[in-house]
Amino acid sequence: MAIMTTWAPVSAEAIAASRNLRIVARLGVGLDNIAVEVATARGVWVSNVPDYCVEEVSDHAVGMLLAWARGLTQLDLAVKQGHWEPAQAQLRRVRDLTCGIVGFGRIGRRTAEKLSGFQLRVLVHARTETDLPEGIERCTLEALLTRSDAVILHVPLTSSTHHLLDASRLALMKRGACLINVSRGAVVDTQALIQALDRRRLSAAALDVLEGEPNVPSGLLRPEVILSPHVAFSSDASVRELRRRASEEVVRVLKGQSPCNPCNQPSAR
Repeated sequence: MAIMTTWAPVSAEAIAASRNLRIVARLGVGLDNIAVEVATARGVWVSNVPDYCVEEVSDHAVGMLLAWARGLTQLDLAVKQGHWEPAQAQLRRVRDLTCGIVGFGRIGRRTAEKLSGFQLRVLVHARTETDLPEGIERCTLEALLTRSDAVILHVPLTSSTHHLLDASRLALMKRGACLINVSRGAVVDTQALIQALDRRRLSAAALDVLEGEPNVPSGLLRPEVILSPHVAFSSDASVRELRRRASEEVVRVLKGQSPCNPCNQPSAR
């Protein structure tokens, strides 16, 4: 037996109630909706598809950065409301910006590669001491926040990253900076973010993910916040690849093989 899930939680109770369960296959990357430790203890594989949407999520992050720097969403709204006021535009030269990337796995690295074409300065904070491409600087999270004009979050949701950007860390960010989150909503303390926007500590936020989604807090319904409904991963190509590769993992395990992308090492059954 197998369970395949995208957003639906696979709880300890669900795993215990599933007789002869062999694998829980996540159609996605994050595992925060799966009771991985319980699955491991019961001899059940957990797999994911870690690299199916690297291009899409990095595209989305770069697109949000450009939309903020060039004022695209606010200018679009103003023109549609009948305001043609080019002299009022307050836009940024992308090349002059410093962008901080928090998390430097597959997606964070690809985002940095794409940003290199704009010749802006890139700072990185990562958990592991991986080699960095030329021209990219590693620094502490606190230093990254204080120096960056835009901060892009590319980290999974774990106990250590929950509210990673809380009120104290948001207060470290450069005045007028933009926060871009294409990872998980709970990595950011939403109420602290709203307060930072209210106080004009941040000039903008661009969010593909939210705490408590699909409910959108009223404090985020403002022109300087760009919102998309958790679709950074999505394209026709990525969804086809996701479904195929997750299904192939299930077939492997049911045939008695190990998955190609195991997220645990289950106990012997």
